[in-house]
This record gives sequence, structure tokens and C-alpha cells, in this order.
Amino acid sequence: MRCPKCGTLEDKVIDSRLSKDGATTRRRRVCLECDTRFTTYEVLERVELHVVKRDGRRELLDRAKIMSSITKACEKRPVPIESIEAAVEDVLQDIDNLQALEVSSKYLGAVVMARLHALDPVAYVRYASVYRQFQEVGDFIEEIQSLERRVAASPDQTELFSS
Repeated sequence: MRCPKCGTLEDKVIDSRLSKDGATTRRRRVCLECDTRFTTYEVLERVELHVVKRDGRRELLDRAKIMSSITKACEKRPVPIESIEAAVEDVLQDIDNLQALEVSSKYLGAVVMARLHALDPVAYVRYASVYRQFQEVGDFIEEIQSLERRVAASPDQTELFSS
């Protein structure tokens, strides 16, 4: 690892720790040339996965885009950032489990909606309105009614609407 101060490649790891989720390793290093201490983060490199868009274009799967869309859906809602990050990791894990090189944007959106449904009902409807391209108020009403039917069918999730 190159020292950020002097640029030499000679350093020594003085401490390594796993993150809470076990997906990242934090390493404290010291430069053997100038004694500068710095931190590096080691993340497992995923296979480049492509998303096939509705119009047939292919893009690289971008974690930041998933994080941004979930964060926007949860904006001004009582959803902790840790829960959002966990949802993003769950989405990426689900897609990794497919062991495919491509995934449709339709599938990706459905996985994100499933995570948001468990996270916050308002965030779920916000995301669904963009993902499903709602055109009128009736679309929102239908989605909320179907959400209420699903919650009624699953009594262990009624606490989502009790606030």
C-alpha cells in the first residue's frame, strides 16, 4: 500500500479488524519510511454484474445507485441508516446468490421493493411509485390497498401500521 504522505510502498500492518457485518476489513498501517499512520479498508471484490434495462441497454450494477434509491425512498422516515445499509447488502447478496452475469432491472426492482416492504411501508410505496411508473392517484390507492391486504394476510406484520 502506498503511503499517503511520502508515497513509499514499504509499510507494516499494526492492527486488523473486521467490520460488524464481516464484509470489510479495516487495517491500521504505519509507513516504514516516514512513520505516518494511515487506515485502509479491504472489501471483497464482486464479479462485475450487469443490469439489463427495460430498453435493452446493459449497465454495470452500481451499489451507489441502489443505496441512493433506497435512501430517497426512506427520506424523512424513521429508518436508521444502518437498516438502509443492511437492506442494500441484502439486495446485493440476493443478486450474488443468482450466480448470473446479468440481472434484469425488473428483478432488481422487485428485490429492492421486497426489502423496502419489510423496512417501511411509506418508503415501499414511494419506491413502487417510481419503479412502476404511477401515472395517477388511483395507482397509489391500488398499491396501498394491496399493501394493506398483504399485511392483513400476515398478522405478524401488523405492527408496521400501528404508529
